[in-house]
Amino acid sequence: MFLETRPTVFHLILLLLGSLLLLFIIAPLARLMLATSSSELSGAFGDEELWSSIWLTLRAAGIATLIGSMFGIPLAYLLARARFPGRALVLGIIDLPIMIPHSAAGIALLAVIGRHSLAQKVSGPLGIQFVGEEAGIAVAMAFVSVPFLANAAREGFAAVPERLEKVARTLGATPSRVFFTISLPLAWRPILSGMVLMWARGISEFGAVIIIAYHPMTTPVLVFQRFNDYGLTYARVAAVVLILVCVVGFTILRFLTRPARREAK
Repeated sequence: MFLETRPTVFHLILLLLGSLLLLFIIAPLARLMLATSSSELSGAFGDEELWSSIWLTLRAAGIATLIGSMFGIPLAYLLARARFPGRALVLGIIDLPIMIPHSAAGIALLAVIGRHSLAQKVSGPLGIQFVGEEAGIAVAMAFVSVPFLANAAREGFAAVPERLEKVARTLGATPSRVFFTISLPLAWRPILSGMVLMWARGISEFGAVIIIAYHPMTTPVLVFQRFNDYGLTYARVAAVVLILVCVVGFTILRFLTRPARREAK
């Protein structure tokens, strides 16, 4: 790499531009942290409403990720291996939740899981409610975040050499056995990375969630509510606690999904 040699003017320009982007990301977060005193943070640790919203947010995002994985991973494998008419359309549909304004996504979801929808009529006798419930929050999170998992899993499966699967088939392995013993184990790091991104995106969701369920409050909704009712100080403390929890959780998960180091030959 160029860092191992004498840097040129071009490389210095790249470094400057990249540093400005990092500063753009770090500066608001650092300013938020520095503006919050230790006494405010210590008081937040006894805030039951805040911690209840954090656990709800983490739990609902986890449920959304599990649901997305059940359906997104098989679809990703088909898209990585199959070539069929309309494949480009399917890829575009997967990316739609990223492009749609999330408040509009929440309104669209109400048509599918609202109180008078077919889905609610089917799930109601089973004791599953969506509007104003955790199940609805998980559905909203899954809708806006599943593209991150599906795309990462598709790229992971595409990186697995097809010849390995073909050799296994010629040796008598069934398609399901090939998938579970070759394709999935070789693509697990990109898939897990996609799951982490989906979980993280679900945690941060606000627009779709607030349409489906203002109560119980996820932490992004709680931050918004405290900002409207009490001002910046109360909202800032809740935001800082959520950021710290997310950074710790995201760092741990990223550590688990880091690429293995190759031993020097």
